[in-house]
Amino acid sequence: MAVTIRGKTLPLPILQGGMGVGISLDGLAGAVAACGGMGTLSTAVCGFQEPDFAKRPFEANLRALDRQVRHAKVLAHGAGLIAVNAMVATTQYADSVRTALRAGADAIVCGAGLPKDLPGLASEVSDSDAAIAPIVSGGRAAGLLCKLWDRHYGRIPDFLILEGPEAGGHLGFSRQDLDAPPSLSDLLREVLTAIAPFRDKAGRDIPVFVAGGVKNGADMARYMKEGAAGAQFATRFIATEECDASEGYKQRLLAAKADDITLVKSPVGMPGRALRSPLIRRVEDGTQPPPERCVKCIVTCDGKNAPYCISKALIAARNGDWENGLFFCGAAGGEVNALSTVPEQMAQIMDEWRAAQ
Repeated sequence: MAVTIRGKTLPLPILQGGMGVGISLDGLAGAVAACGGMGTLSTAVCGFQEPDFAKRPFEANLRALDRQVRHAKVLAHGAGLIAVNAMVATTQYADSVRTALRAGADAIVCGAGLPKDLPGLASEVSDSDAAIAPIVSGGRAAGLLCKLWDRHYGRIPDFLILEGPEAGGHLGFSRQDLDAPPSLSDLLREVLTAIAPFRDKAGRDIPVFVAGGVKNGADMARYMKEGAAGAQFATRFIATEECDASEGYKQRLLAAKADDITLVKSPVGMPGRALRSPLIRRVEDGTQPPPERCVKCIVTCDGKNAPYCISKALIAARNGDWENGLFFCGAAGGEVNALSTVPEQMAQIMDEWRAAQ
């Protein structure tokens, strides 16, 4: 059951997905790690609560990230692992990786783009031996990154996260792909085949954790029988006391039904999955006012033509502002209907896993 990642032991095969903005910070990540899983902080606009954020957002983000990683490690009490999710598409991607490594993160996870230079960034912080892992949506990306990292840096991923089409937030699939999405089992088979030559060359395993469509421990057990090392969960952790989201966000998720969840076109140019809030309705109707200000936090976001500011919308959601917020959640978000704690969620997942054996 335990998974070895770069010489460190992950007692339980459970990863908590990184959720920005302000949904998975030190509170949630530290609680998950304390239970033996991998807790993940998100770097996305993580300094929005800093007093100088409005004037110096980039400095505020890095300062907050350093503090949050260190505090999450304290909360973990030496159990589990603390990871940081750094989106490749963010302007501060490289600086965020360096900051997280210096703060003592056990792992760096990167998605929203191909982290081609992640091994190089990791090597810049010589006193860190953190694991590095890409988030991929299929075998092609997994194989390409393994090849690039091996050729240019002599390193391969310490683990991989395969995120399927039913995930929440930004998705690694085109809108057309999502109309007839591939199964997570097929994608897992692709990834395992693509990384096999690199696993054999290195003489070690490359654990693959599945995400996006994994509802419970029974699903995790099924995918582990198909070759996965474990699973990543995100949306179900929002409805916990330890989650860094506001009570307003949690209550909106708890009240949501399956038909309240929709695919959206994000200002960053990627499809995403979220609750159909009034903001989304205004965007669909063409009545949403354009952004008043853009600090170019996302490289791929065209602030001049964006229908709304995604950072502002995600901050609003984190604070429970239903009228103006972008409330990301997974496809199975309608099944989350009770507030619990992280220890209860971790125990429930493992109970479901054992029952499925």
